[in-house]
Amino acid sequence: MLDATLSAPPAALPARDADGKLDLGALFTESEVPEFLADLEADLIGLKPVKRRIREIAAHLVIGRAREQLGLTAGAPTLHMTFTGNPGTGKTTVALKMAQILHRLGYVRRGHLVSVTRDDLVGQYIGHTAPKTKEILKKAMGGVLFIDEAYYLYRPENERDYGQEAIEILLQVMENQRDDLVVILAGYKDRMDRFFESNPGFRSRIAHHIDFPDYEDEELVAIARSMADAADYRFSPEAERALVEYVTARRGQPNFANARSIRNAFDRMRLRQSLRLFDTAGLIDREALETITEGDVRASRVFSGGIDAPRSAASV
Repeated sequence: MLDATLSAPPAALPARDADGKLDLGALFTESEVPEFLADLEADLIGLKPVKRRIREIAAHLVIGRAREQLGLTAGAPTLHMTFTGNPGTGKTTVALKMAQILHRLGYVRRGHLVSVTRDDLVGQYIGHTAPKTKEILKKAMGGVLFIDEAYYLYRPENERDYGQEAIEILLQVMENQRDDLVVILAGYKDRMDRFFESNPGFRSRIAHHIDFPDYEDEELVAIARSMADAADYRFSPEAERALVEYVTARRGQPNFANARSIRNAFDRMRLRQSLRLFDTAGLIDREALETITEGDVRASRVFSGGIDAPRSAASV
């Protein structure tokens, strides 16, 4: 379970001028939403449709605050969401940014993100599920509850499964305490669609459905470069060409997880570089310490060409 908390207070709404008008630009700036959107743009490569949807939601919430300030009916917006897409496409990162935006606009009290899976909510014995689920909800109140692979809550094939109890508690809280908690359900799109068909109560409470596309090959290469830059590494020209080949080959292997697989691969490249330098046992300079070579990339089992290369996202 992940719990990321923010301490900054929500932004105050700017006062109206003598004519009763609001400066939307000032409202948008004072909310710090532009800063969060800029961070999202910087932190995540690609994902243009996702960023556009987040911007639309943020704009709608700002306008809602402006309507309230000018005495127009705004109503409490339904903010529960689903994030669908393959692993490693930035869903948790976007959820954290969404929590920050909601907090700055005053839609949640604390602005923290609590990230959980089925194991955090569902017990193994009679009487264990309700206390577990309620404890998680208590921690998440005033912020955002992010449930990854939410479809695992529902297991109709197991008559002794207690996931349905957690679902019923979640549905009640999502409806009755939606002013104090935003729930984001995440997972593969096809499985989430089947989950909603079996649990229509969830679909009726979800206002925003955002699909996260897979990264393109050139975006994954850019992500690898960004990871290297952040860690004071760089790819040699030959290593970068090998990296392009790696990305194409890795996408066709089992358990591909977009940016997550690239991060795992980069970590292994660093390990290979460290072992290579250690084995030389000679004089070393800054350039050698920061350079990932072609050999560090091509040593991956992905290049062996066999289907037995990577058995998991962490083994590449």
